[in-house]
Amino acid sequence: MQTLPTPTQSPETPAAFDTTIHRRKTRPVRVGNVTIGGGHPVVVQSMINEDTMDLEGSVAAIRRLHEIGCEIVRVTVPSMAHAKALADIKQKLRDTYQDVPLVADVHHNGHKIALEVAKHVDKVRINPGLYVFEKPKSDRTEYTKAEFEEIGSKIRETLEPLVVSLRDQGKAMRIGVNHGSLAERMLFTYGDTPEGMVESALEFLHICESLDYYNLVISLKASRVPVMLAAYRLMVRRMDELGMDYPLHLGVTEAGDGEYGRIKSTAGIGTLLAEGIGDTIRVSLTEAPEKEIPVCYSILQALGLRKTMVEYVACPSCGRTLFNLEEVLHKVREATKHLTGLDIAVMGCIVNGPGEMADADYGYVGKQPGFISLYRGREEIKKVPEDRGVEELIDLIKADGRWVDP
Repeated sequence: MQTLPTPTQSPETPAAFDTTIHRRKTRPVRVGNVTIGGGHPVVVQSMINEDTMDLEGSVAAIRRLHEIGCEIVRVTVPSMAHAKALADIKQKLRDTYQDVPLVADVHHNGHKIALEVAKHVDKVRINPGLYVFEKPKSDRTEYTKAEFEEIGSKIRETLEPLVVSLRDQGKAMRIGVNHGSLAERMLFTYGDTPEGMVESALEFLHICESLDYYNLVISLKASRVPVMLAAYRLMVRRMDELGMDYPLHLGVTEAGDGEYGRIKSTAGIGTLLAEGIGDTIRVSLTEAPEKEIPVCYSILQALGLRKTMVEYVACPSCGRTLFNLEEVLHKVREATKHLTGLDIAVMGCIVNGPGEMADADYGYVGKQPGFISLYRGREEIKKVPEDRGVEELIDLIKADGRWVDP
């Protein structure tokens, strides 16, 4: 029978547990004036919906995203005309706003398009499954070694000019593998698996490294969270084996919309970030791009990776609660949500209050009917009538010099 430890035999005390997320060490990759990896904060990205040929619409969409915290913006480049339009978009941003870091998204047989757009943007994203498109054969039963190598040579031939251009300009590339668009030979060789995704990325990585190019970011996105998690974890293992330290861009592709789209994205992105994996993220919602940014920052804030808003601690309410907790939390949030870097606790009773909110900067606690106790950290500062609680909380924050007007 197992013997329980006595107090003197106690295993680690709670203070010995490390609650810090230790991020995987990666090389820094510059994208315009933003750095991905290298210990820098996790970077937030999104993508505009506008046609890149629409100069005014694209510039306005990029600016809207950037103004609310999107640090790198991706635009789609389906043709040579779209690629050339990026020059005007970049210049218009410089003239009317600022030089926002831009990524060009290049897909089917896009080597010529990519070479052109590399002149105008800060990073080029390519999809290994589509960069040199392999037309599927309905009667194929296998890929011979010779066929596999022949396509590999074609990939190198078309990729090399782009790599040399980006290398010489000091610009970046994202090798963006998608589970839903793996090349046919990868599917035949590795199956529809995370292994096929990883090998697809590694094929392109090896070509880049052979050309002395290392300004690379990797992504392995899937619409199913378990596949996405497995692919990134395997990629990290393979990179560790090969001595690679490239930063990773995280995302659950085609996550959908609404509450489930947000939960699905958080389940994938948040899980990997908690393991220390990931240097830049995008939440892909079937909604206006602007709605992706708050989700990104909420994920990062919840994990303690970036603090860009107030952290609210609130109990779930119970029979001991001395006021309408949901209503009061809403009032406190509306009054303070514009602040940054604070932890504010709203607790319904004295039972959980001081203990559960011990790490908060300020506490708003119901200790007796009709009155609110305000705390600074663990110290009770004053007791005030309930109808003056929010106003008095604001005065306390002001007195500490931590208030800014909305």
